[in-house]
Amino acid sequence: MFDGLQNKLQDIFRRLKGEGTVSREVLDAALRQIRLALLEADVNFRVVKSFVARIRERAEGKEVLESLTPAQQVIKIVRDELTQLLGEDGEELNLAGKPAVTMLCGLQGSGKTTTAGKLARRLRQKGRQPLLVAADLQRAAAVEQLVQIGAQVGVPVLEPEDGEDVLSLGRRALKVARERGHDTLILDSAGRLHVDEQLMAELKSLAEIVQPVETLFVADAMTGQDAVKSTQEFATAMPLTGVILTKLDGDARGGAALSIRTVAEVPIRYVGTGEKLDELDLFHPDRLVSRILGMGDVLSLIEKAEEGLDAAETERLAQRIVSQEFTLEDLRDQLRQMRKLGPLSEILKLMPKVGPLKGLDTSGVDESQFKRIEAIINSMTPLERTRPGLLNARRKKRVARGSGTRVQDINRLLKQYQAMKKMMKGASGKFLRRSMGF
Repeated sequence: MFDGLQNKLQDIFRRLKGEGTVSREVLDAALRQIRLALLEADVNFRVVKSFVARIRERAEGKEVLESLTPAQQVIKIVRDELTQLLGEDGEELNLAGKPAVTMLCGLQGSGKTTTAGKLARRLRQKGRQPLLVAADLQRAAAVEQLVQIGAQVGVPVLEPEDGEDVLSLGRRALKVARERGHDTLILDSAGRLHVDEQLMAELKSLAEIVQPVETLFVADAMTGQDAVKSTQEFATAMPLTGVILTKLDGDARGGAALSIRTVAEVPIRYVGTGEKLDELDLFHPDRLVSRILGMGDVLSLIEKAEEGLDAAETERLAQRIVSQEFTLEDLRDQLRQMRKLGPLSEILKLMPKVGPLKGLDTSGVDESQFKRIEAIINSMTPLERTRPGLLNARRKKRVARGSGTRVQDINRLLKQYQAMKKMMKGASGKFLRRSMGF
């Protein structure tokens, strides 16, 4: 998501940097291009109009005109205004009450059921005892889906009894939670293909019974302005406490994320960044803006590394790198560590688009290449992994047969490995060693 907007904004900023001064004509041209880029990204036109007006007001002030780097100041203004547009940092759930009740609402297909499981997993990791409630009695297989998700995250699911309506289920859920010692209830409510009176009446009645401290609207970022419109309609009818924006890893244009805070006047609390049940993050507007502007999201990358990597193994590999004893076996172990962080295409999206990553199409990353490399290294003997110079033509043919690859693939891997070793010995390696304290 945001790839198209990111590329357009980077082009605009590149042209700005090429100007010695930011005259009114240059600024007008840049703002016109920014306006078009945002509209093409499906950002609400009213939001775009006020956004561009705020940039113009600040850019025509003294902070730009008297700056030694006016282009950089304009870029900073765009970054600041985008961050303000997206609103405040997301907050964890309010857990007041016994039990603390969170009700998820939204249209069909927005990802409510999966999001319920993600929230339950998040709470369980924090030491809470959540209970999932299958309160979507409209969609076929919704109850079964939640039961399966609950089993995956280790959280029990309260299913409706035969003939039980959603209001009776809500009353029973409160009773069961108190009897069984559950401190949190998460209700997966029913959705529709569109907002209608019957849906809203049912949700309001359910809310009156369970008295949620959190009523979160689950919006599908892939639906663009439809997500903004439906959030606005729900917010008008019910006291929403926030939005969970799902499918932020998709290839949509991203306009919903940039519009929803202003149009619906509801804060974004969490974002779904993938289909896995651990891919739900607190919303950080500054990090998202950094990604939109091609500056990467290093903080999120660090958090992923801290959560997913083996600290002892990472330290061992670092020691091997700085001591210049990096073997093919170490390369294989390093790739295994990287794969723990998730798909490489998603990791690359978090990195700044500079140097070799500039203009890189992350959607075209071939994940299977890692498996081929691992298969090739595993097909070598321990001695060959340590001393790849031993790999003559006969040995390479044997490795190719064992790994289901070609000799050309092995030659390519060895060439890349030698380039890495050379880099580690050179200036880059010295910088790496200093940064690690060696």
